[in-house]
Amino acid sequence: MLFLLSSLLQNYYQNKLRLALIGQSLFGQEVYTNLRKQGHRVVGVFTVPDRDGKADPLAVVAEKDGTPVFKFPRWRVKGKPIPEVVEAYKAVGAELNVMPFCSQFIPMNVIDHPAHGSIIYHPSILPLHRGASAINWTLIQGDKKAGFSIFWADDGLDTGPILLQRECPVEPNDTVDSLYNRFLFPEGIKAMVNLAQPAEAIHNWIRGHDKVPGAWAVIDGQVRSLKHTLSVPAGQPLEIEGASQPGVITKNGLVLYGSDSKALMVKNLQFEDGKMISAAKYFSSGDTASVELTDDEKKMAEEIRDIWKGILSNVAAIEETTDFFKSGAASMDVVRLVEEIKQKCVGLQLQNEDVYMATTFQDFIQMFVRRLRGEDQEEEMVIDYATKDVNNMTVKMPWQCFINGKFEDAENGKTANTINPADGSVICKVAYASVGDVDRAVAAAKEAFEVGPWGRMNPRDRGTLLYKLADLMEEHQEELATIESIDSGAVYTLALKTHVGMSIQTFRYFAGWCDKIQGKTIPINQARPNHNLTFTKKEPLGVCAIVIPWNYPLMMLAWKSAACLAAGNTLVLKPAQVTPLSALKFAELTVKAGIPKGVINIVPGSGGMVGQRLSDHPDIRKLGFTGSTPIGKQIMKSCALSNLKKVSLELGGKSPLIIFSDCDMDKAVRMGMSSVFFNKGENCIAAGRLFVEESIHDEYIRRVLEEIKKMKVGDPLDRSTDHGPQNHKAHMEKLVEYCEVGMKEGATLVYGGKQVDRPGFFMEPTLFIDVEDHMFIAKEESFGPIMVVSKFKDGDIDGVLNRANDTEFGLASGVFTRDINKAMYVSERLDAGTVFVNTYNKTDVASPFGGFKQSGFGKDLGEDALNEYLRTKAVTVEY
Repeated sequence: MLFLLSSLLQNYYQNKLRLALIGQSLFGQEVYTNLRKQGHRVVGVFTVPDRDGKADPLAVVAEKDGTPVFKFPRWRVKGKPIPEVVEAYKAVGAELNVMPFCSQFIPMNVIDHPAHGSIIYHPSILPLHRGASAINWTLIQGDKKAGFSIFWADDGLDTGPILLQRECPVEPNDTVDSLYNRFLFPEGIKAMVNLAQPAEAIHNWIRGHDKVPGAWAVIDGQVRSLKHTLSVPAGQPLEIEGASQPGVITKNGLVLYGSDSKALMVKNLQFEDGKMISAAKYFSSGDTASVELTDDEKKMAEEIRDIWKGILSNVAAIEETTDFFKSGAASMDVVRLVEEIKQKCVGLQLQNEDVYMATTFQDFIQMFVRRLRGEDQEEEMVIDYATKDVNNMTVKMPWQCFINGKFEDAENGKTANTINPADGSVICKVAYASVGDVDRAVAAAKEAFEVGPWGRMNPRDRGTLLYKLADLMEEHQEELATIESIDSGAVYTLALKTHVGMSIQTFRYFAGWCDKIQGKTIPINQARPNHNLTFTKKEPLGVCAIVIPWNYPLMMLAWKSAACLAAGNTLVLKPAQVTPLSALKFAELTVKAGIPKGVINIVPGSGGMVGQRLSDHPDIRKLGFTGSTPIGKQIMKSCALSNLKKVSLELGGKSPLIIFSDCDMDKAVRMGMSSVFFNKGENCIAAGRLFVEESIHDEYIRRVLEEIKKMKVGDPLDRSTDHGPQNHKAHMEKLVEYCEVGMKEGATLVYGGKQVDRPGFFMEPTLFIDVEDHMFIAKEESFGPIMVVSKFKDGDIDGVLNRANDTEFGLASGVFTRDINKAMYVSERLDAGTVFVNTYNKTDVASPFGGFKQSGFGKDLGEDALNEYLRTKAVTVEY
């Protein structure tokens, strides 16, 4: 047929035509190739979108030829053509449409648009058996002859003037497959049916023949159609005729092995009678007991019977055994059935494929009722939750290691308690990972990157998954904020807005970057007489490790992992030992979002064991760390000695904030308070030292003191609380010691300096003045709610700049002044990665964040963050 169609076109038009090819699969690919061989110009190929990151075979060959390819998910919405799609089609200027095998419904204004209309292939001897099930009806009706027709399309799509028909005798034992095998695909199917081929060839064969005409194999002596997908676990062996080795029925589907021993996954199987089942249920396909319908469900069943009757108008009565497709239904009828039912049952999860899985009315009603009751859902991930009734909800918290898509105990069975800093109570036990757990997590991430679907996925599809993950985080934002609050001590309102809110924004921002990562072309000196083309590609690094701190558990996870995933990497993440719970809840949501197994792995445990192993592991190509400078130095050393892995470090800070006398005092007081006490001072960019111009110093301190005294210290879940507990006991004790050192060195303690007398790890908001440059508290970071204030002489801009820069840290800084020239002068000379002018703590997902000097290197957030997780490859071609 492929050659006949091409020859027909050549004979019909002596001049070569501008053709638009609308179709898909290997069938469409062969038509396209032969049309090109005949000299016709294909000005556009319109095919289906990529599936699981793989383009349709027709798209692959057309793109290789440089032919414009359009992959529209649909041409119509609610029965009306989509204007943008139709305009894109018209823009190619086709003189004739060729439609060899097309599963989409094409609007008539596209069919009729070319000067010479549209030519369609149909697998029957028209006018017999119109619609998608034509070959099935050829056999059902006992026809003595089968064949195909090529015709001009009119309003009926399978009516119109016939250009060519070919026929063959129908043998007594013919099936749909045998007809295609013997005649309708004259030479093609037989070669492709041989399963003793490499896995990729089998995958492409199934992918190209999904649904009609169908790829098939002989299983247990019976022909079974195969429906496409990819990947592999353990299960029950199944002999398959012609295969290089037995297949395996697993909980995910049927695993087929190619001659190269590589595997692929078949999702669905279709029996000769048209019934389709999930391949995973092959051995239990007849075991499902029928459900008894309630009175309400019986009423709904009758309403669905009426819908069937409306579609199958040629059937006198819809019986329990009435088969949807054997009664003449086509693919558009499937869409209508699904959409009519979804319109009646808002929120019901029903897909076109479900109709193929339950073709008789009784089977369809059974499936519908189970779906309505929530009994027919995919097997859910097994999670041993720790639960807690808190904040007017029941919080469900995973506590095990998350490795290769599953929650499981640490290899050695060890656990550690995680503590609520508000009262010192145990929230739950959490797995305490070992070196062996890290190795398994890295192996899973490596496999996911090298052979799993993530590495082959279309970047836009990857972005879609990250968008879905962000949506799920938003759906669970109250639960996530509650976990952040009880595990880290964050005030709930702040956790909701910043800890969780900015995490959601971060994933959405980087989801949008997935399909915008680009290289560039570079003009170079030509090697005459030849020509050269040089271009660069941005590629993911591979397996990345991420080690995050305890002050913003979820947000630091998002800042690093969103960029890492958007770039196409896989990751192993170690949350802080004292705040692991929100990371593990996040892991649960990644499964619900459809992130493939092994892409994200979470291993809670100690820095000395888990963090060190990540630094040393030879299969990790990048490590991103946020934490203290001494630990950052150790990580950098280990990464260098192991395999010279790439490193980005966000380390300690002692950020200066300079307040000039010409500032907006109200704003400077408000923002100065926020610069120190935001997130109870556990903030990497917190203003570690304030420099206040002498003429306003006393007034500024008076007003700050008034505001500190108004702060409510208490339960972080109380919506009126301003200041919650410090993250953990050891940190609070360190803060008390820090204040004692400040007083011993002669700084004036104006307020606070002690632990609050109540259960939990609460520290009083603290204010020091008269702090001199040589003092410990002037040089070292407190990482707590301690304001350290020094004054500087009026007008001494350069002097205060020298003092502000006299530190080995350079994470952030700030200046308050109404004089824009002064603001720009100071911002240019402050030696820090971020400078805030007349504001503070104003971070945004689109703005790069990172420090100078011993505050580290590398950036989180913004486009710069992507480059931390990419490598640049240069390619030079001579032609």
